[in-house]
Amino acid sequence: MSKCTDQRNLSWWQLSFIGVGCIIGTGYFLGSAIPIQRAGFSVLIAYLIAGIGTWMVFQALAKLTAEHPEKGSFRTYAKKAFGPWAGFSNGWVYWSAEMLIMGSQLTALALFAQFWFPGIPLWIFTAGFAGLGLVIILLGVKKVEQMENLFGLMKAAAIVMFILVGVAALFGWLGGGESSREQYSPIQGMLPLEGKGLWLALLFAFYGFGGIEVMGLMAKELKDPKDAPKSGNIMLVTLTFLYVVSFYLVLKLVPIEALNPNESPFLTALKQYDLPWVPHVFNSILIIAGFSTMVASLYAVTTMLVTLAEEGDAPHIFAKKGRWSIPLPAFGLTIFVVFVSIIVAMILPERLFEYVTTAAGLMLLYTWIFILASFLKLMSKTAWNLIQSIIALFLIVFAISGTLFDHVSRIGFYVSIGFIILIAAAAFFKRKKS
Repeated sequence: MSKCTDQRNLSWWQLSFIGVGCIIGTGYFLGSAIPIQRAGFSVLIAYLIAGIGTWMVFQALAKLTAEHPEKGSFRTYAKKAFGPWAGFSNGWVYWSAEMLIMGSQLTALALFAQFWFPGIPLWIFTAGFAGLGLVIILLGVKKVEQMENLFGLMKAAAIVMFILVGVAALFGWLGGGESSREQYSPIQGMLPLEGKGLWLALLFAFYGFGGIEVMGLMAKELKDPKDAPKSGNIMLVTLTFLYVVSFYLVLKLVPIEALNPNESPFLTALKQYDLPWVPHVFNSILIIAGFSTMVASLYAVTTMLVTLAEEGDAPHIFAKKGRWSIPLPAFGLTIFVVFVSIIVAMILPERLFEYVTTAAGLMLLYTWIFILASFLKLMSKTAWNLIQSIIALFLIVFAISGTLFDHVSRIGFYVSIGFIILIAAAAFFKRKKS
């Protein structure tokens, strides 16, 4: 998942294009190895289901935006629907999700760099990318945000490049890779792990669509906010198509047991062929694109904390700004969070990306549950709205429950529950104090 820059006077097709760039991130480029391993060919079904569920959530958010264009988007809607505690909780749940996503992106960047320098410890790369990102924020992150469209185009170009090379490999036009390119029947690997593979993969499939809530924040910049649902339709159809085609090619080109959660499945597929420059170009694009989203996440974590403080949902000190209008206390907390991410990278290097990605995906889905609940409360409850929201809620809860049946994902689930308990306790004491 990634972040985007603010735009002015957007047309619906521009928001669609930006949305593709916003959503494609490390959850797709690296995190997709996890659901492919767990689900085999049924990962294609998982991403189709996640695409449908995401579409339903986005429709709810887009309709809310069309009727009530608000600066705070989903957080403001939660506050309107259920009171101050909901706005407080939703804001901190999303801040926590962004924090975990930032950690996930830092880890992914370090893993991409290890493709070239496998002997260097993960935490050194994590510290290097984090330090550079923090420096860029101090120098002026808005300049980086203005380039987000370019980075989004690079991400889409990387997927198209992989699809073209993958199709050529599938037809035997490339040298190399013969030992790995067994022609598996889709039926063969459709329901691995006694049928639980699809269930376990759903959370990561939903995580691959993370970013629609950012489109909700941007929808108020549309020339006509009522075009938001149409924008989401085009974006999600395009994205689902790219995901399914690219994953199908991975499954046809690489044995599932050859995939590694700590390496992009696309790099695993590409590096076996006699195209020595292609994996390196692809990895360079992954690092550039991933770094841009990581910097944006650092910025989002800092600015969201400032917003929470300004509205009384965080200690007021975090709203204070020093020289050059930099919110130094909020920036200091961001540095602390980054430092914790580096320490975690040193302690848990083996399974770090899976733990953090699972927790980040879960926190994001908790935000989506807030969006659906706010939609049902604030908008007219037509039969179709009710059915659509219930189906989306069922799919999200089903995806969340799947983490309980996998020993690695289960740890991420416990981490997310820990965050929820802390936020609930803080909301309770804040309400009591008020």
